[in-house]
Amino acid sequence: MFEGESFRADVSPDVLQGTPLIRAYGDDYFKIAYTRYTSGISIHQNNVITDWGPERLKQLRLQHLQHLFDQPPELLLIGTGRQTYFPDEDVLSVLADKHIAFECMDSRSAARTYNILVTEGRVVSVGFLLPNARN
Repeated sequence: MFEGESFRADVSPDVLQGTPLIRAYGDDYFKIAYTRYTSGISIHQNNVITDWGPERLKQLRLQHLQHLFDQPPELLLIGTGRQTYFPDEDVLSVLADKHIAFECMDSRSAARTYNILVTEGRVVSVGFLLPNARN
């Protein structure tokens, strides 16, 4: 290096082009790349499904998860809104029967966890209720 030069290195792992990452979120939106989503979203097999899911977790039904069953992920993250809640037992038992591991957490934590797992190369899907959603 020469005097006055600065050194920069990208120490983040390579992420495949086209992999959607959560770039920002607020109480009423998620941002993926340059697109802002103002409703719940799901990401599965690198596809963003807009207007996904119910407004409240207690309204989550199996039809909201159908898109996962043909090519199940290694892990499903469920962003449950402002606080961590769990879906009804019937939804959880179908996920267990189909051997889909899942984790429920508030939507902001789910966004950060999703980005970390994707950059590690994990096969992860996510369903997000908006961060301001309540049970």
